[in-house]
Amino acid sequence: MQTRKSVWGRAIPILFVFALVPALLGAPRESQLERDARMKWWREARFGLFLHWGIYSVPAGVWNGKTTYGEWIRDSAQIPLTVYEKFVQEFDPDNFDAGEWVRMAKDAGMKYIIITSKHHDGFCLFDSKYTDFDIMSTPFKRDILKELSAACREQGLKLGFYYSIMDWHHPDYLPRRGWEKDRPAGGANFDRYVLYMKNQLRELITNYGPVAVLWFDGEWEKTWNEERGRDLYQYVRGLQPDVIINNRVGASRSGMEGFSRAQGAPGDFGTPEQQVPPTGFPGVDWETCMTMNDNWGYNSYDTNWKTAGDLVRMLVDIASKGGNFLPNVGPTSLGDFPLESVARLMDMGAWMRINGESIYGTQASPFPKLEWGRCTRQDIDGGTRLFLHVFAWPPDRRLVVPGLTSAPRSAFLLSDPKKTPLSVTKKGDSLVISLPPTAPNPYDSVVALDITGKPEIKGLGEAAARDSSSRK
Repeated sequence: MQTRKSVWGRAIPILFVFALVPALLGAPRESQLERDARMKWWREARFGLFLHWGIYSVPAGVWNGKTTYGEWIRDSAQIPLTVYEKFVQEFDPDNFDAGEWVRMAKDAGMKYIIITSKHHDGFCLFDSKYTDFDIMSTPFKRDILKELSAACREQGLKLGFYYSIMDWHHPDYLPRRGWEKDRPAGGANFDRYVLYMKNQLRELITNYGPVAVLWFDGEWEKTWNEERGRDLYQYVRGLQPDVIINNRVGASRSGMEGFSRAQGAPGDFGTPEQQVPPTGFPGVDWETCMTMNDNWGYNSYDTNWKTAGDLVRMLVDIASKGGNFLPNVGPTSLGDFPLESVARLMDMGAWMRINGESIYGTQASPFPKLEWGRCTRQDIDGGTRLFLHVFAWPPDRRLVVPGLTSAPRSAFLLSDPKKTPLSVTKKGDSLVISLPPTAPNPYDSVVALDITGKPEIKGLGEAAARDSSSRK
């Protein structure tokens, strides 16, 4: 495919200095209070939408009779670059409606969207001056990110961009795939690739209004390291000081667990993938990303969908441990969300409209374990509101809150608009709440229990020590 490299190559020395200026100046120093202010909206949001979309949606997971591929199809099916590039001319998402996409996320109760501006295949969903391998070379010829940015501003959602450090298309990216015998690495210059990447990140940061999050990925190959990651973190925050950056900007992530091993590793939050950490991490910001089925990118044969109940309880489990939840949708090549994804977003939204108060702006549970469900909490005047998420409705209608010695003030169901008081009695070292015979929701019914002061749990003392809002 023809590129602009010959045109832009003559400007590389000037561009190189220009691209490095923010990095040389460094990201703004910030105190803990300033960091907390920068992270505030993200910590309160708790719930966002991941979008994996690109030309890999054209084959829809199918190649040479095999139907298990996703967004990695070029590598996993070993498709030559010259063949893969032909998908550009087949990518024409006439059904794409940025306003509708944002509305579906908003109706689901989500507060932010992260979309793949460039995945590992190198194709860009935005109009870039530094490559022709982008959306403007498709028959569609519309800047996806520009339209999404406008729709998010109009509807009050934050927008962030996923950007892959790895790039299977750029001639300077190293290492090559082991199976690529038709793309010799001779003449490739990784530093020149880093310049390309920084120039594209400058486009993303400066051309689409405030960028809420930069979500890096593809950092695990040997050409990337902590020094490069720290430099890139400084660079993008030098361009936009308020941007939040995940820990995959560096190179010390411990696999799918998503936390950095190195002391002082760059990045603002950890990124567990396809899993929820068994316990919370007081003082640490983190976000679980999760597919709704088995693939990130669209696969027309993938029918292994999580239920809406699974996704709601996963959101609650994550919030109860002080984290954010980022479930994924892989749109089709026509620009549609799969119907199964739409149905799950609608179901999650119905639950959130009634129970969102128990998710947004909450802190982690003070309890080490609850047999019947989970707990989130918020500070209220003179005390604490405990949101008791009941997954398993007790047959005897008695909800036992174990070890809670704090004085109760009131209790009611969030689903009850009248906030009819529920009886709360003390039994030994526990509180017992009398419930109606039937659970209001089959996924998770929420009881709001107000107590005086901070929660006191037998054996733990004042549970404020477990407060995940005490960030390091």
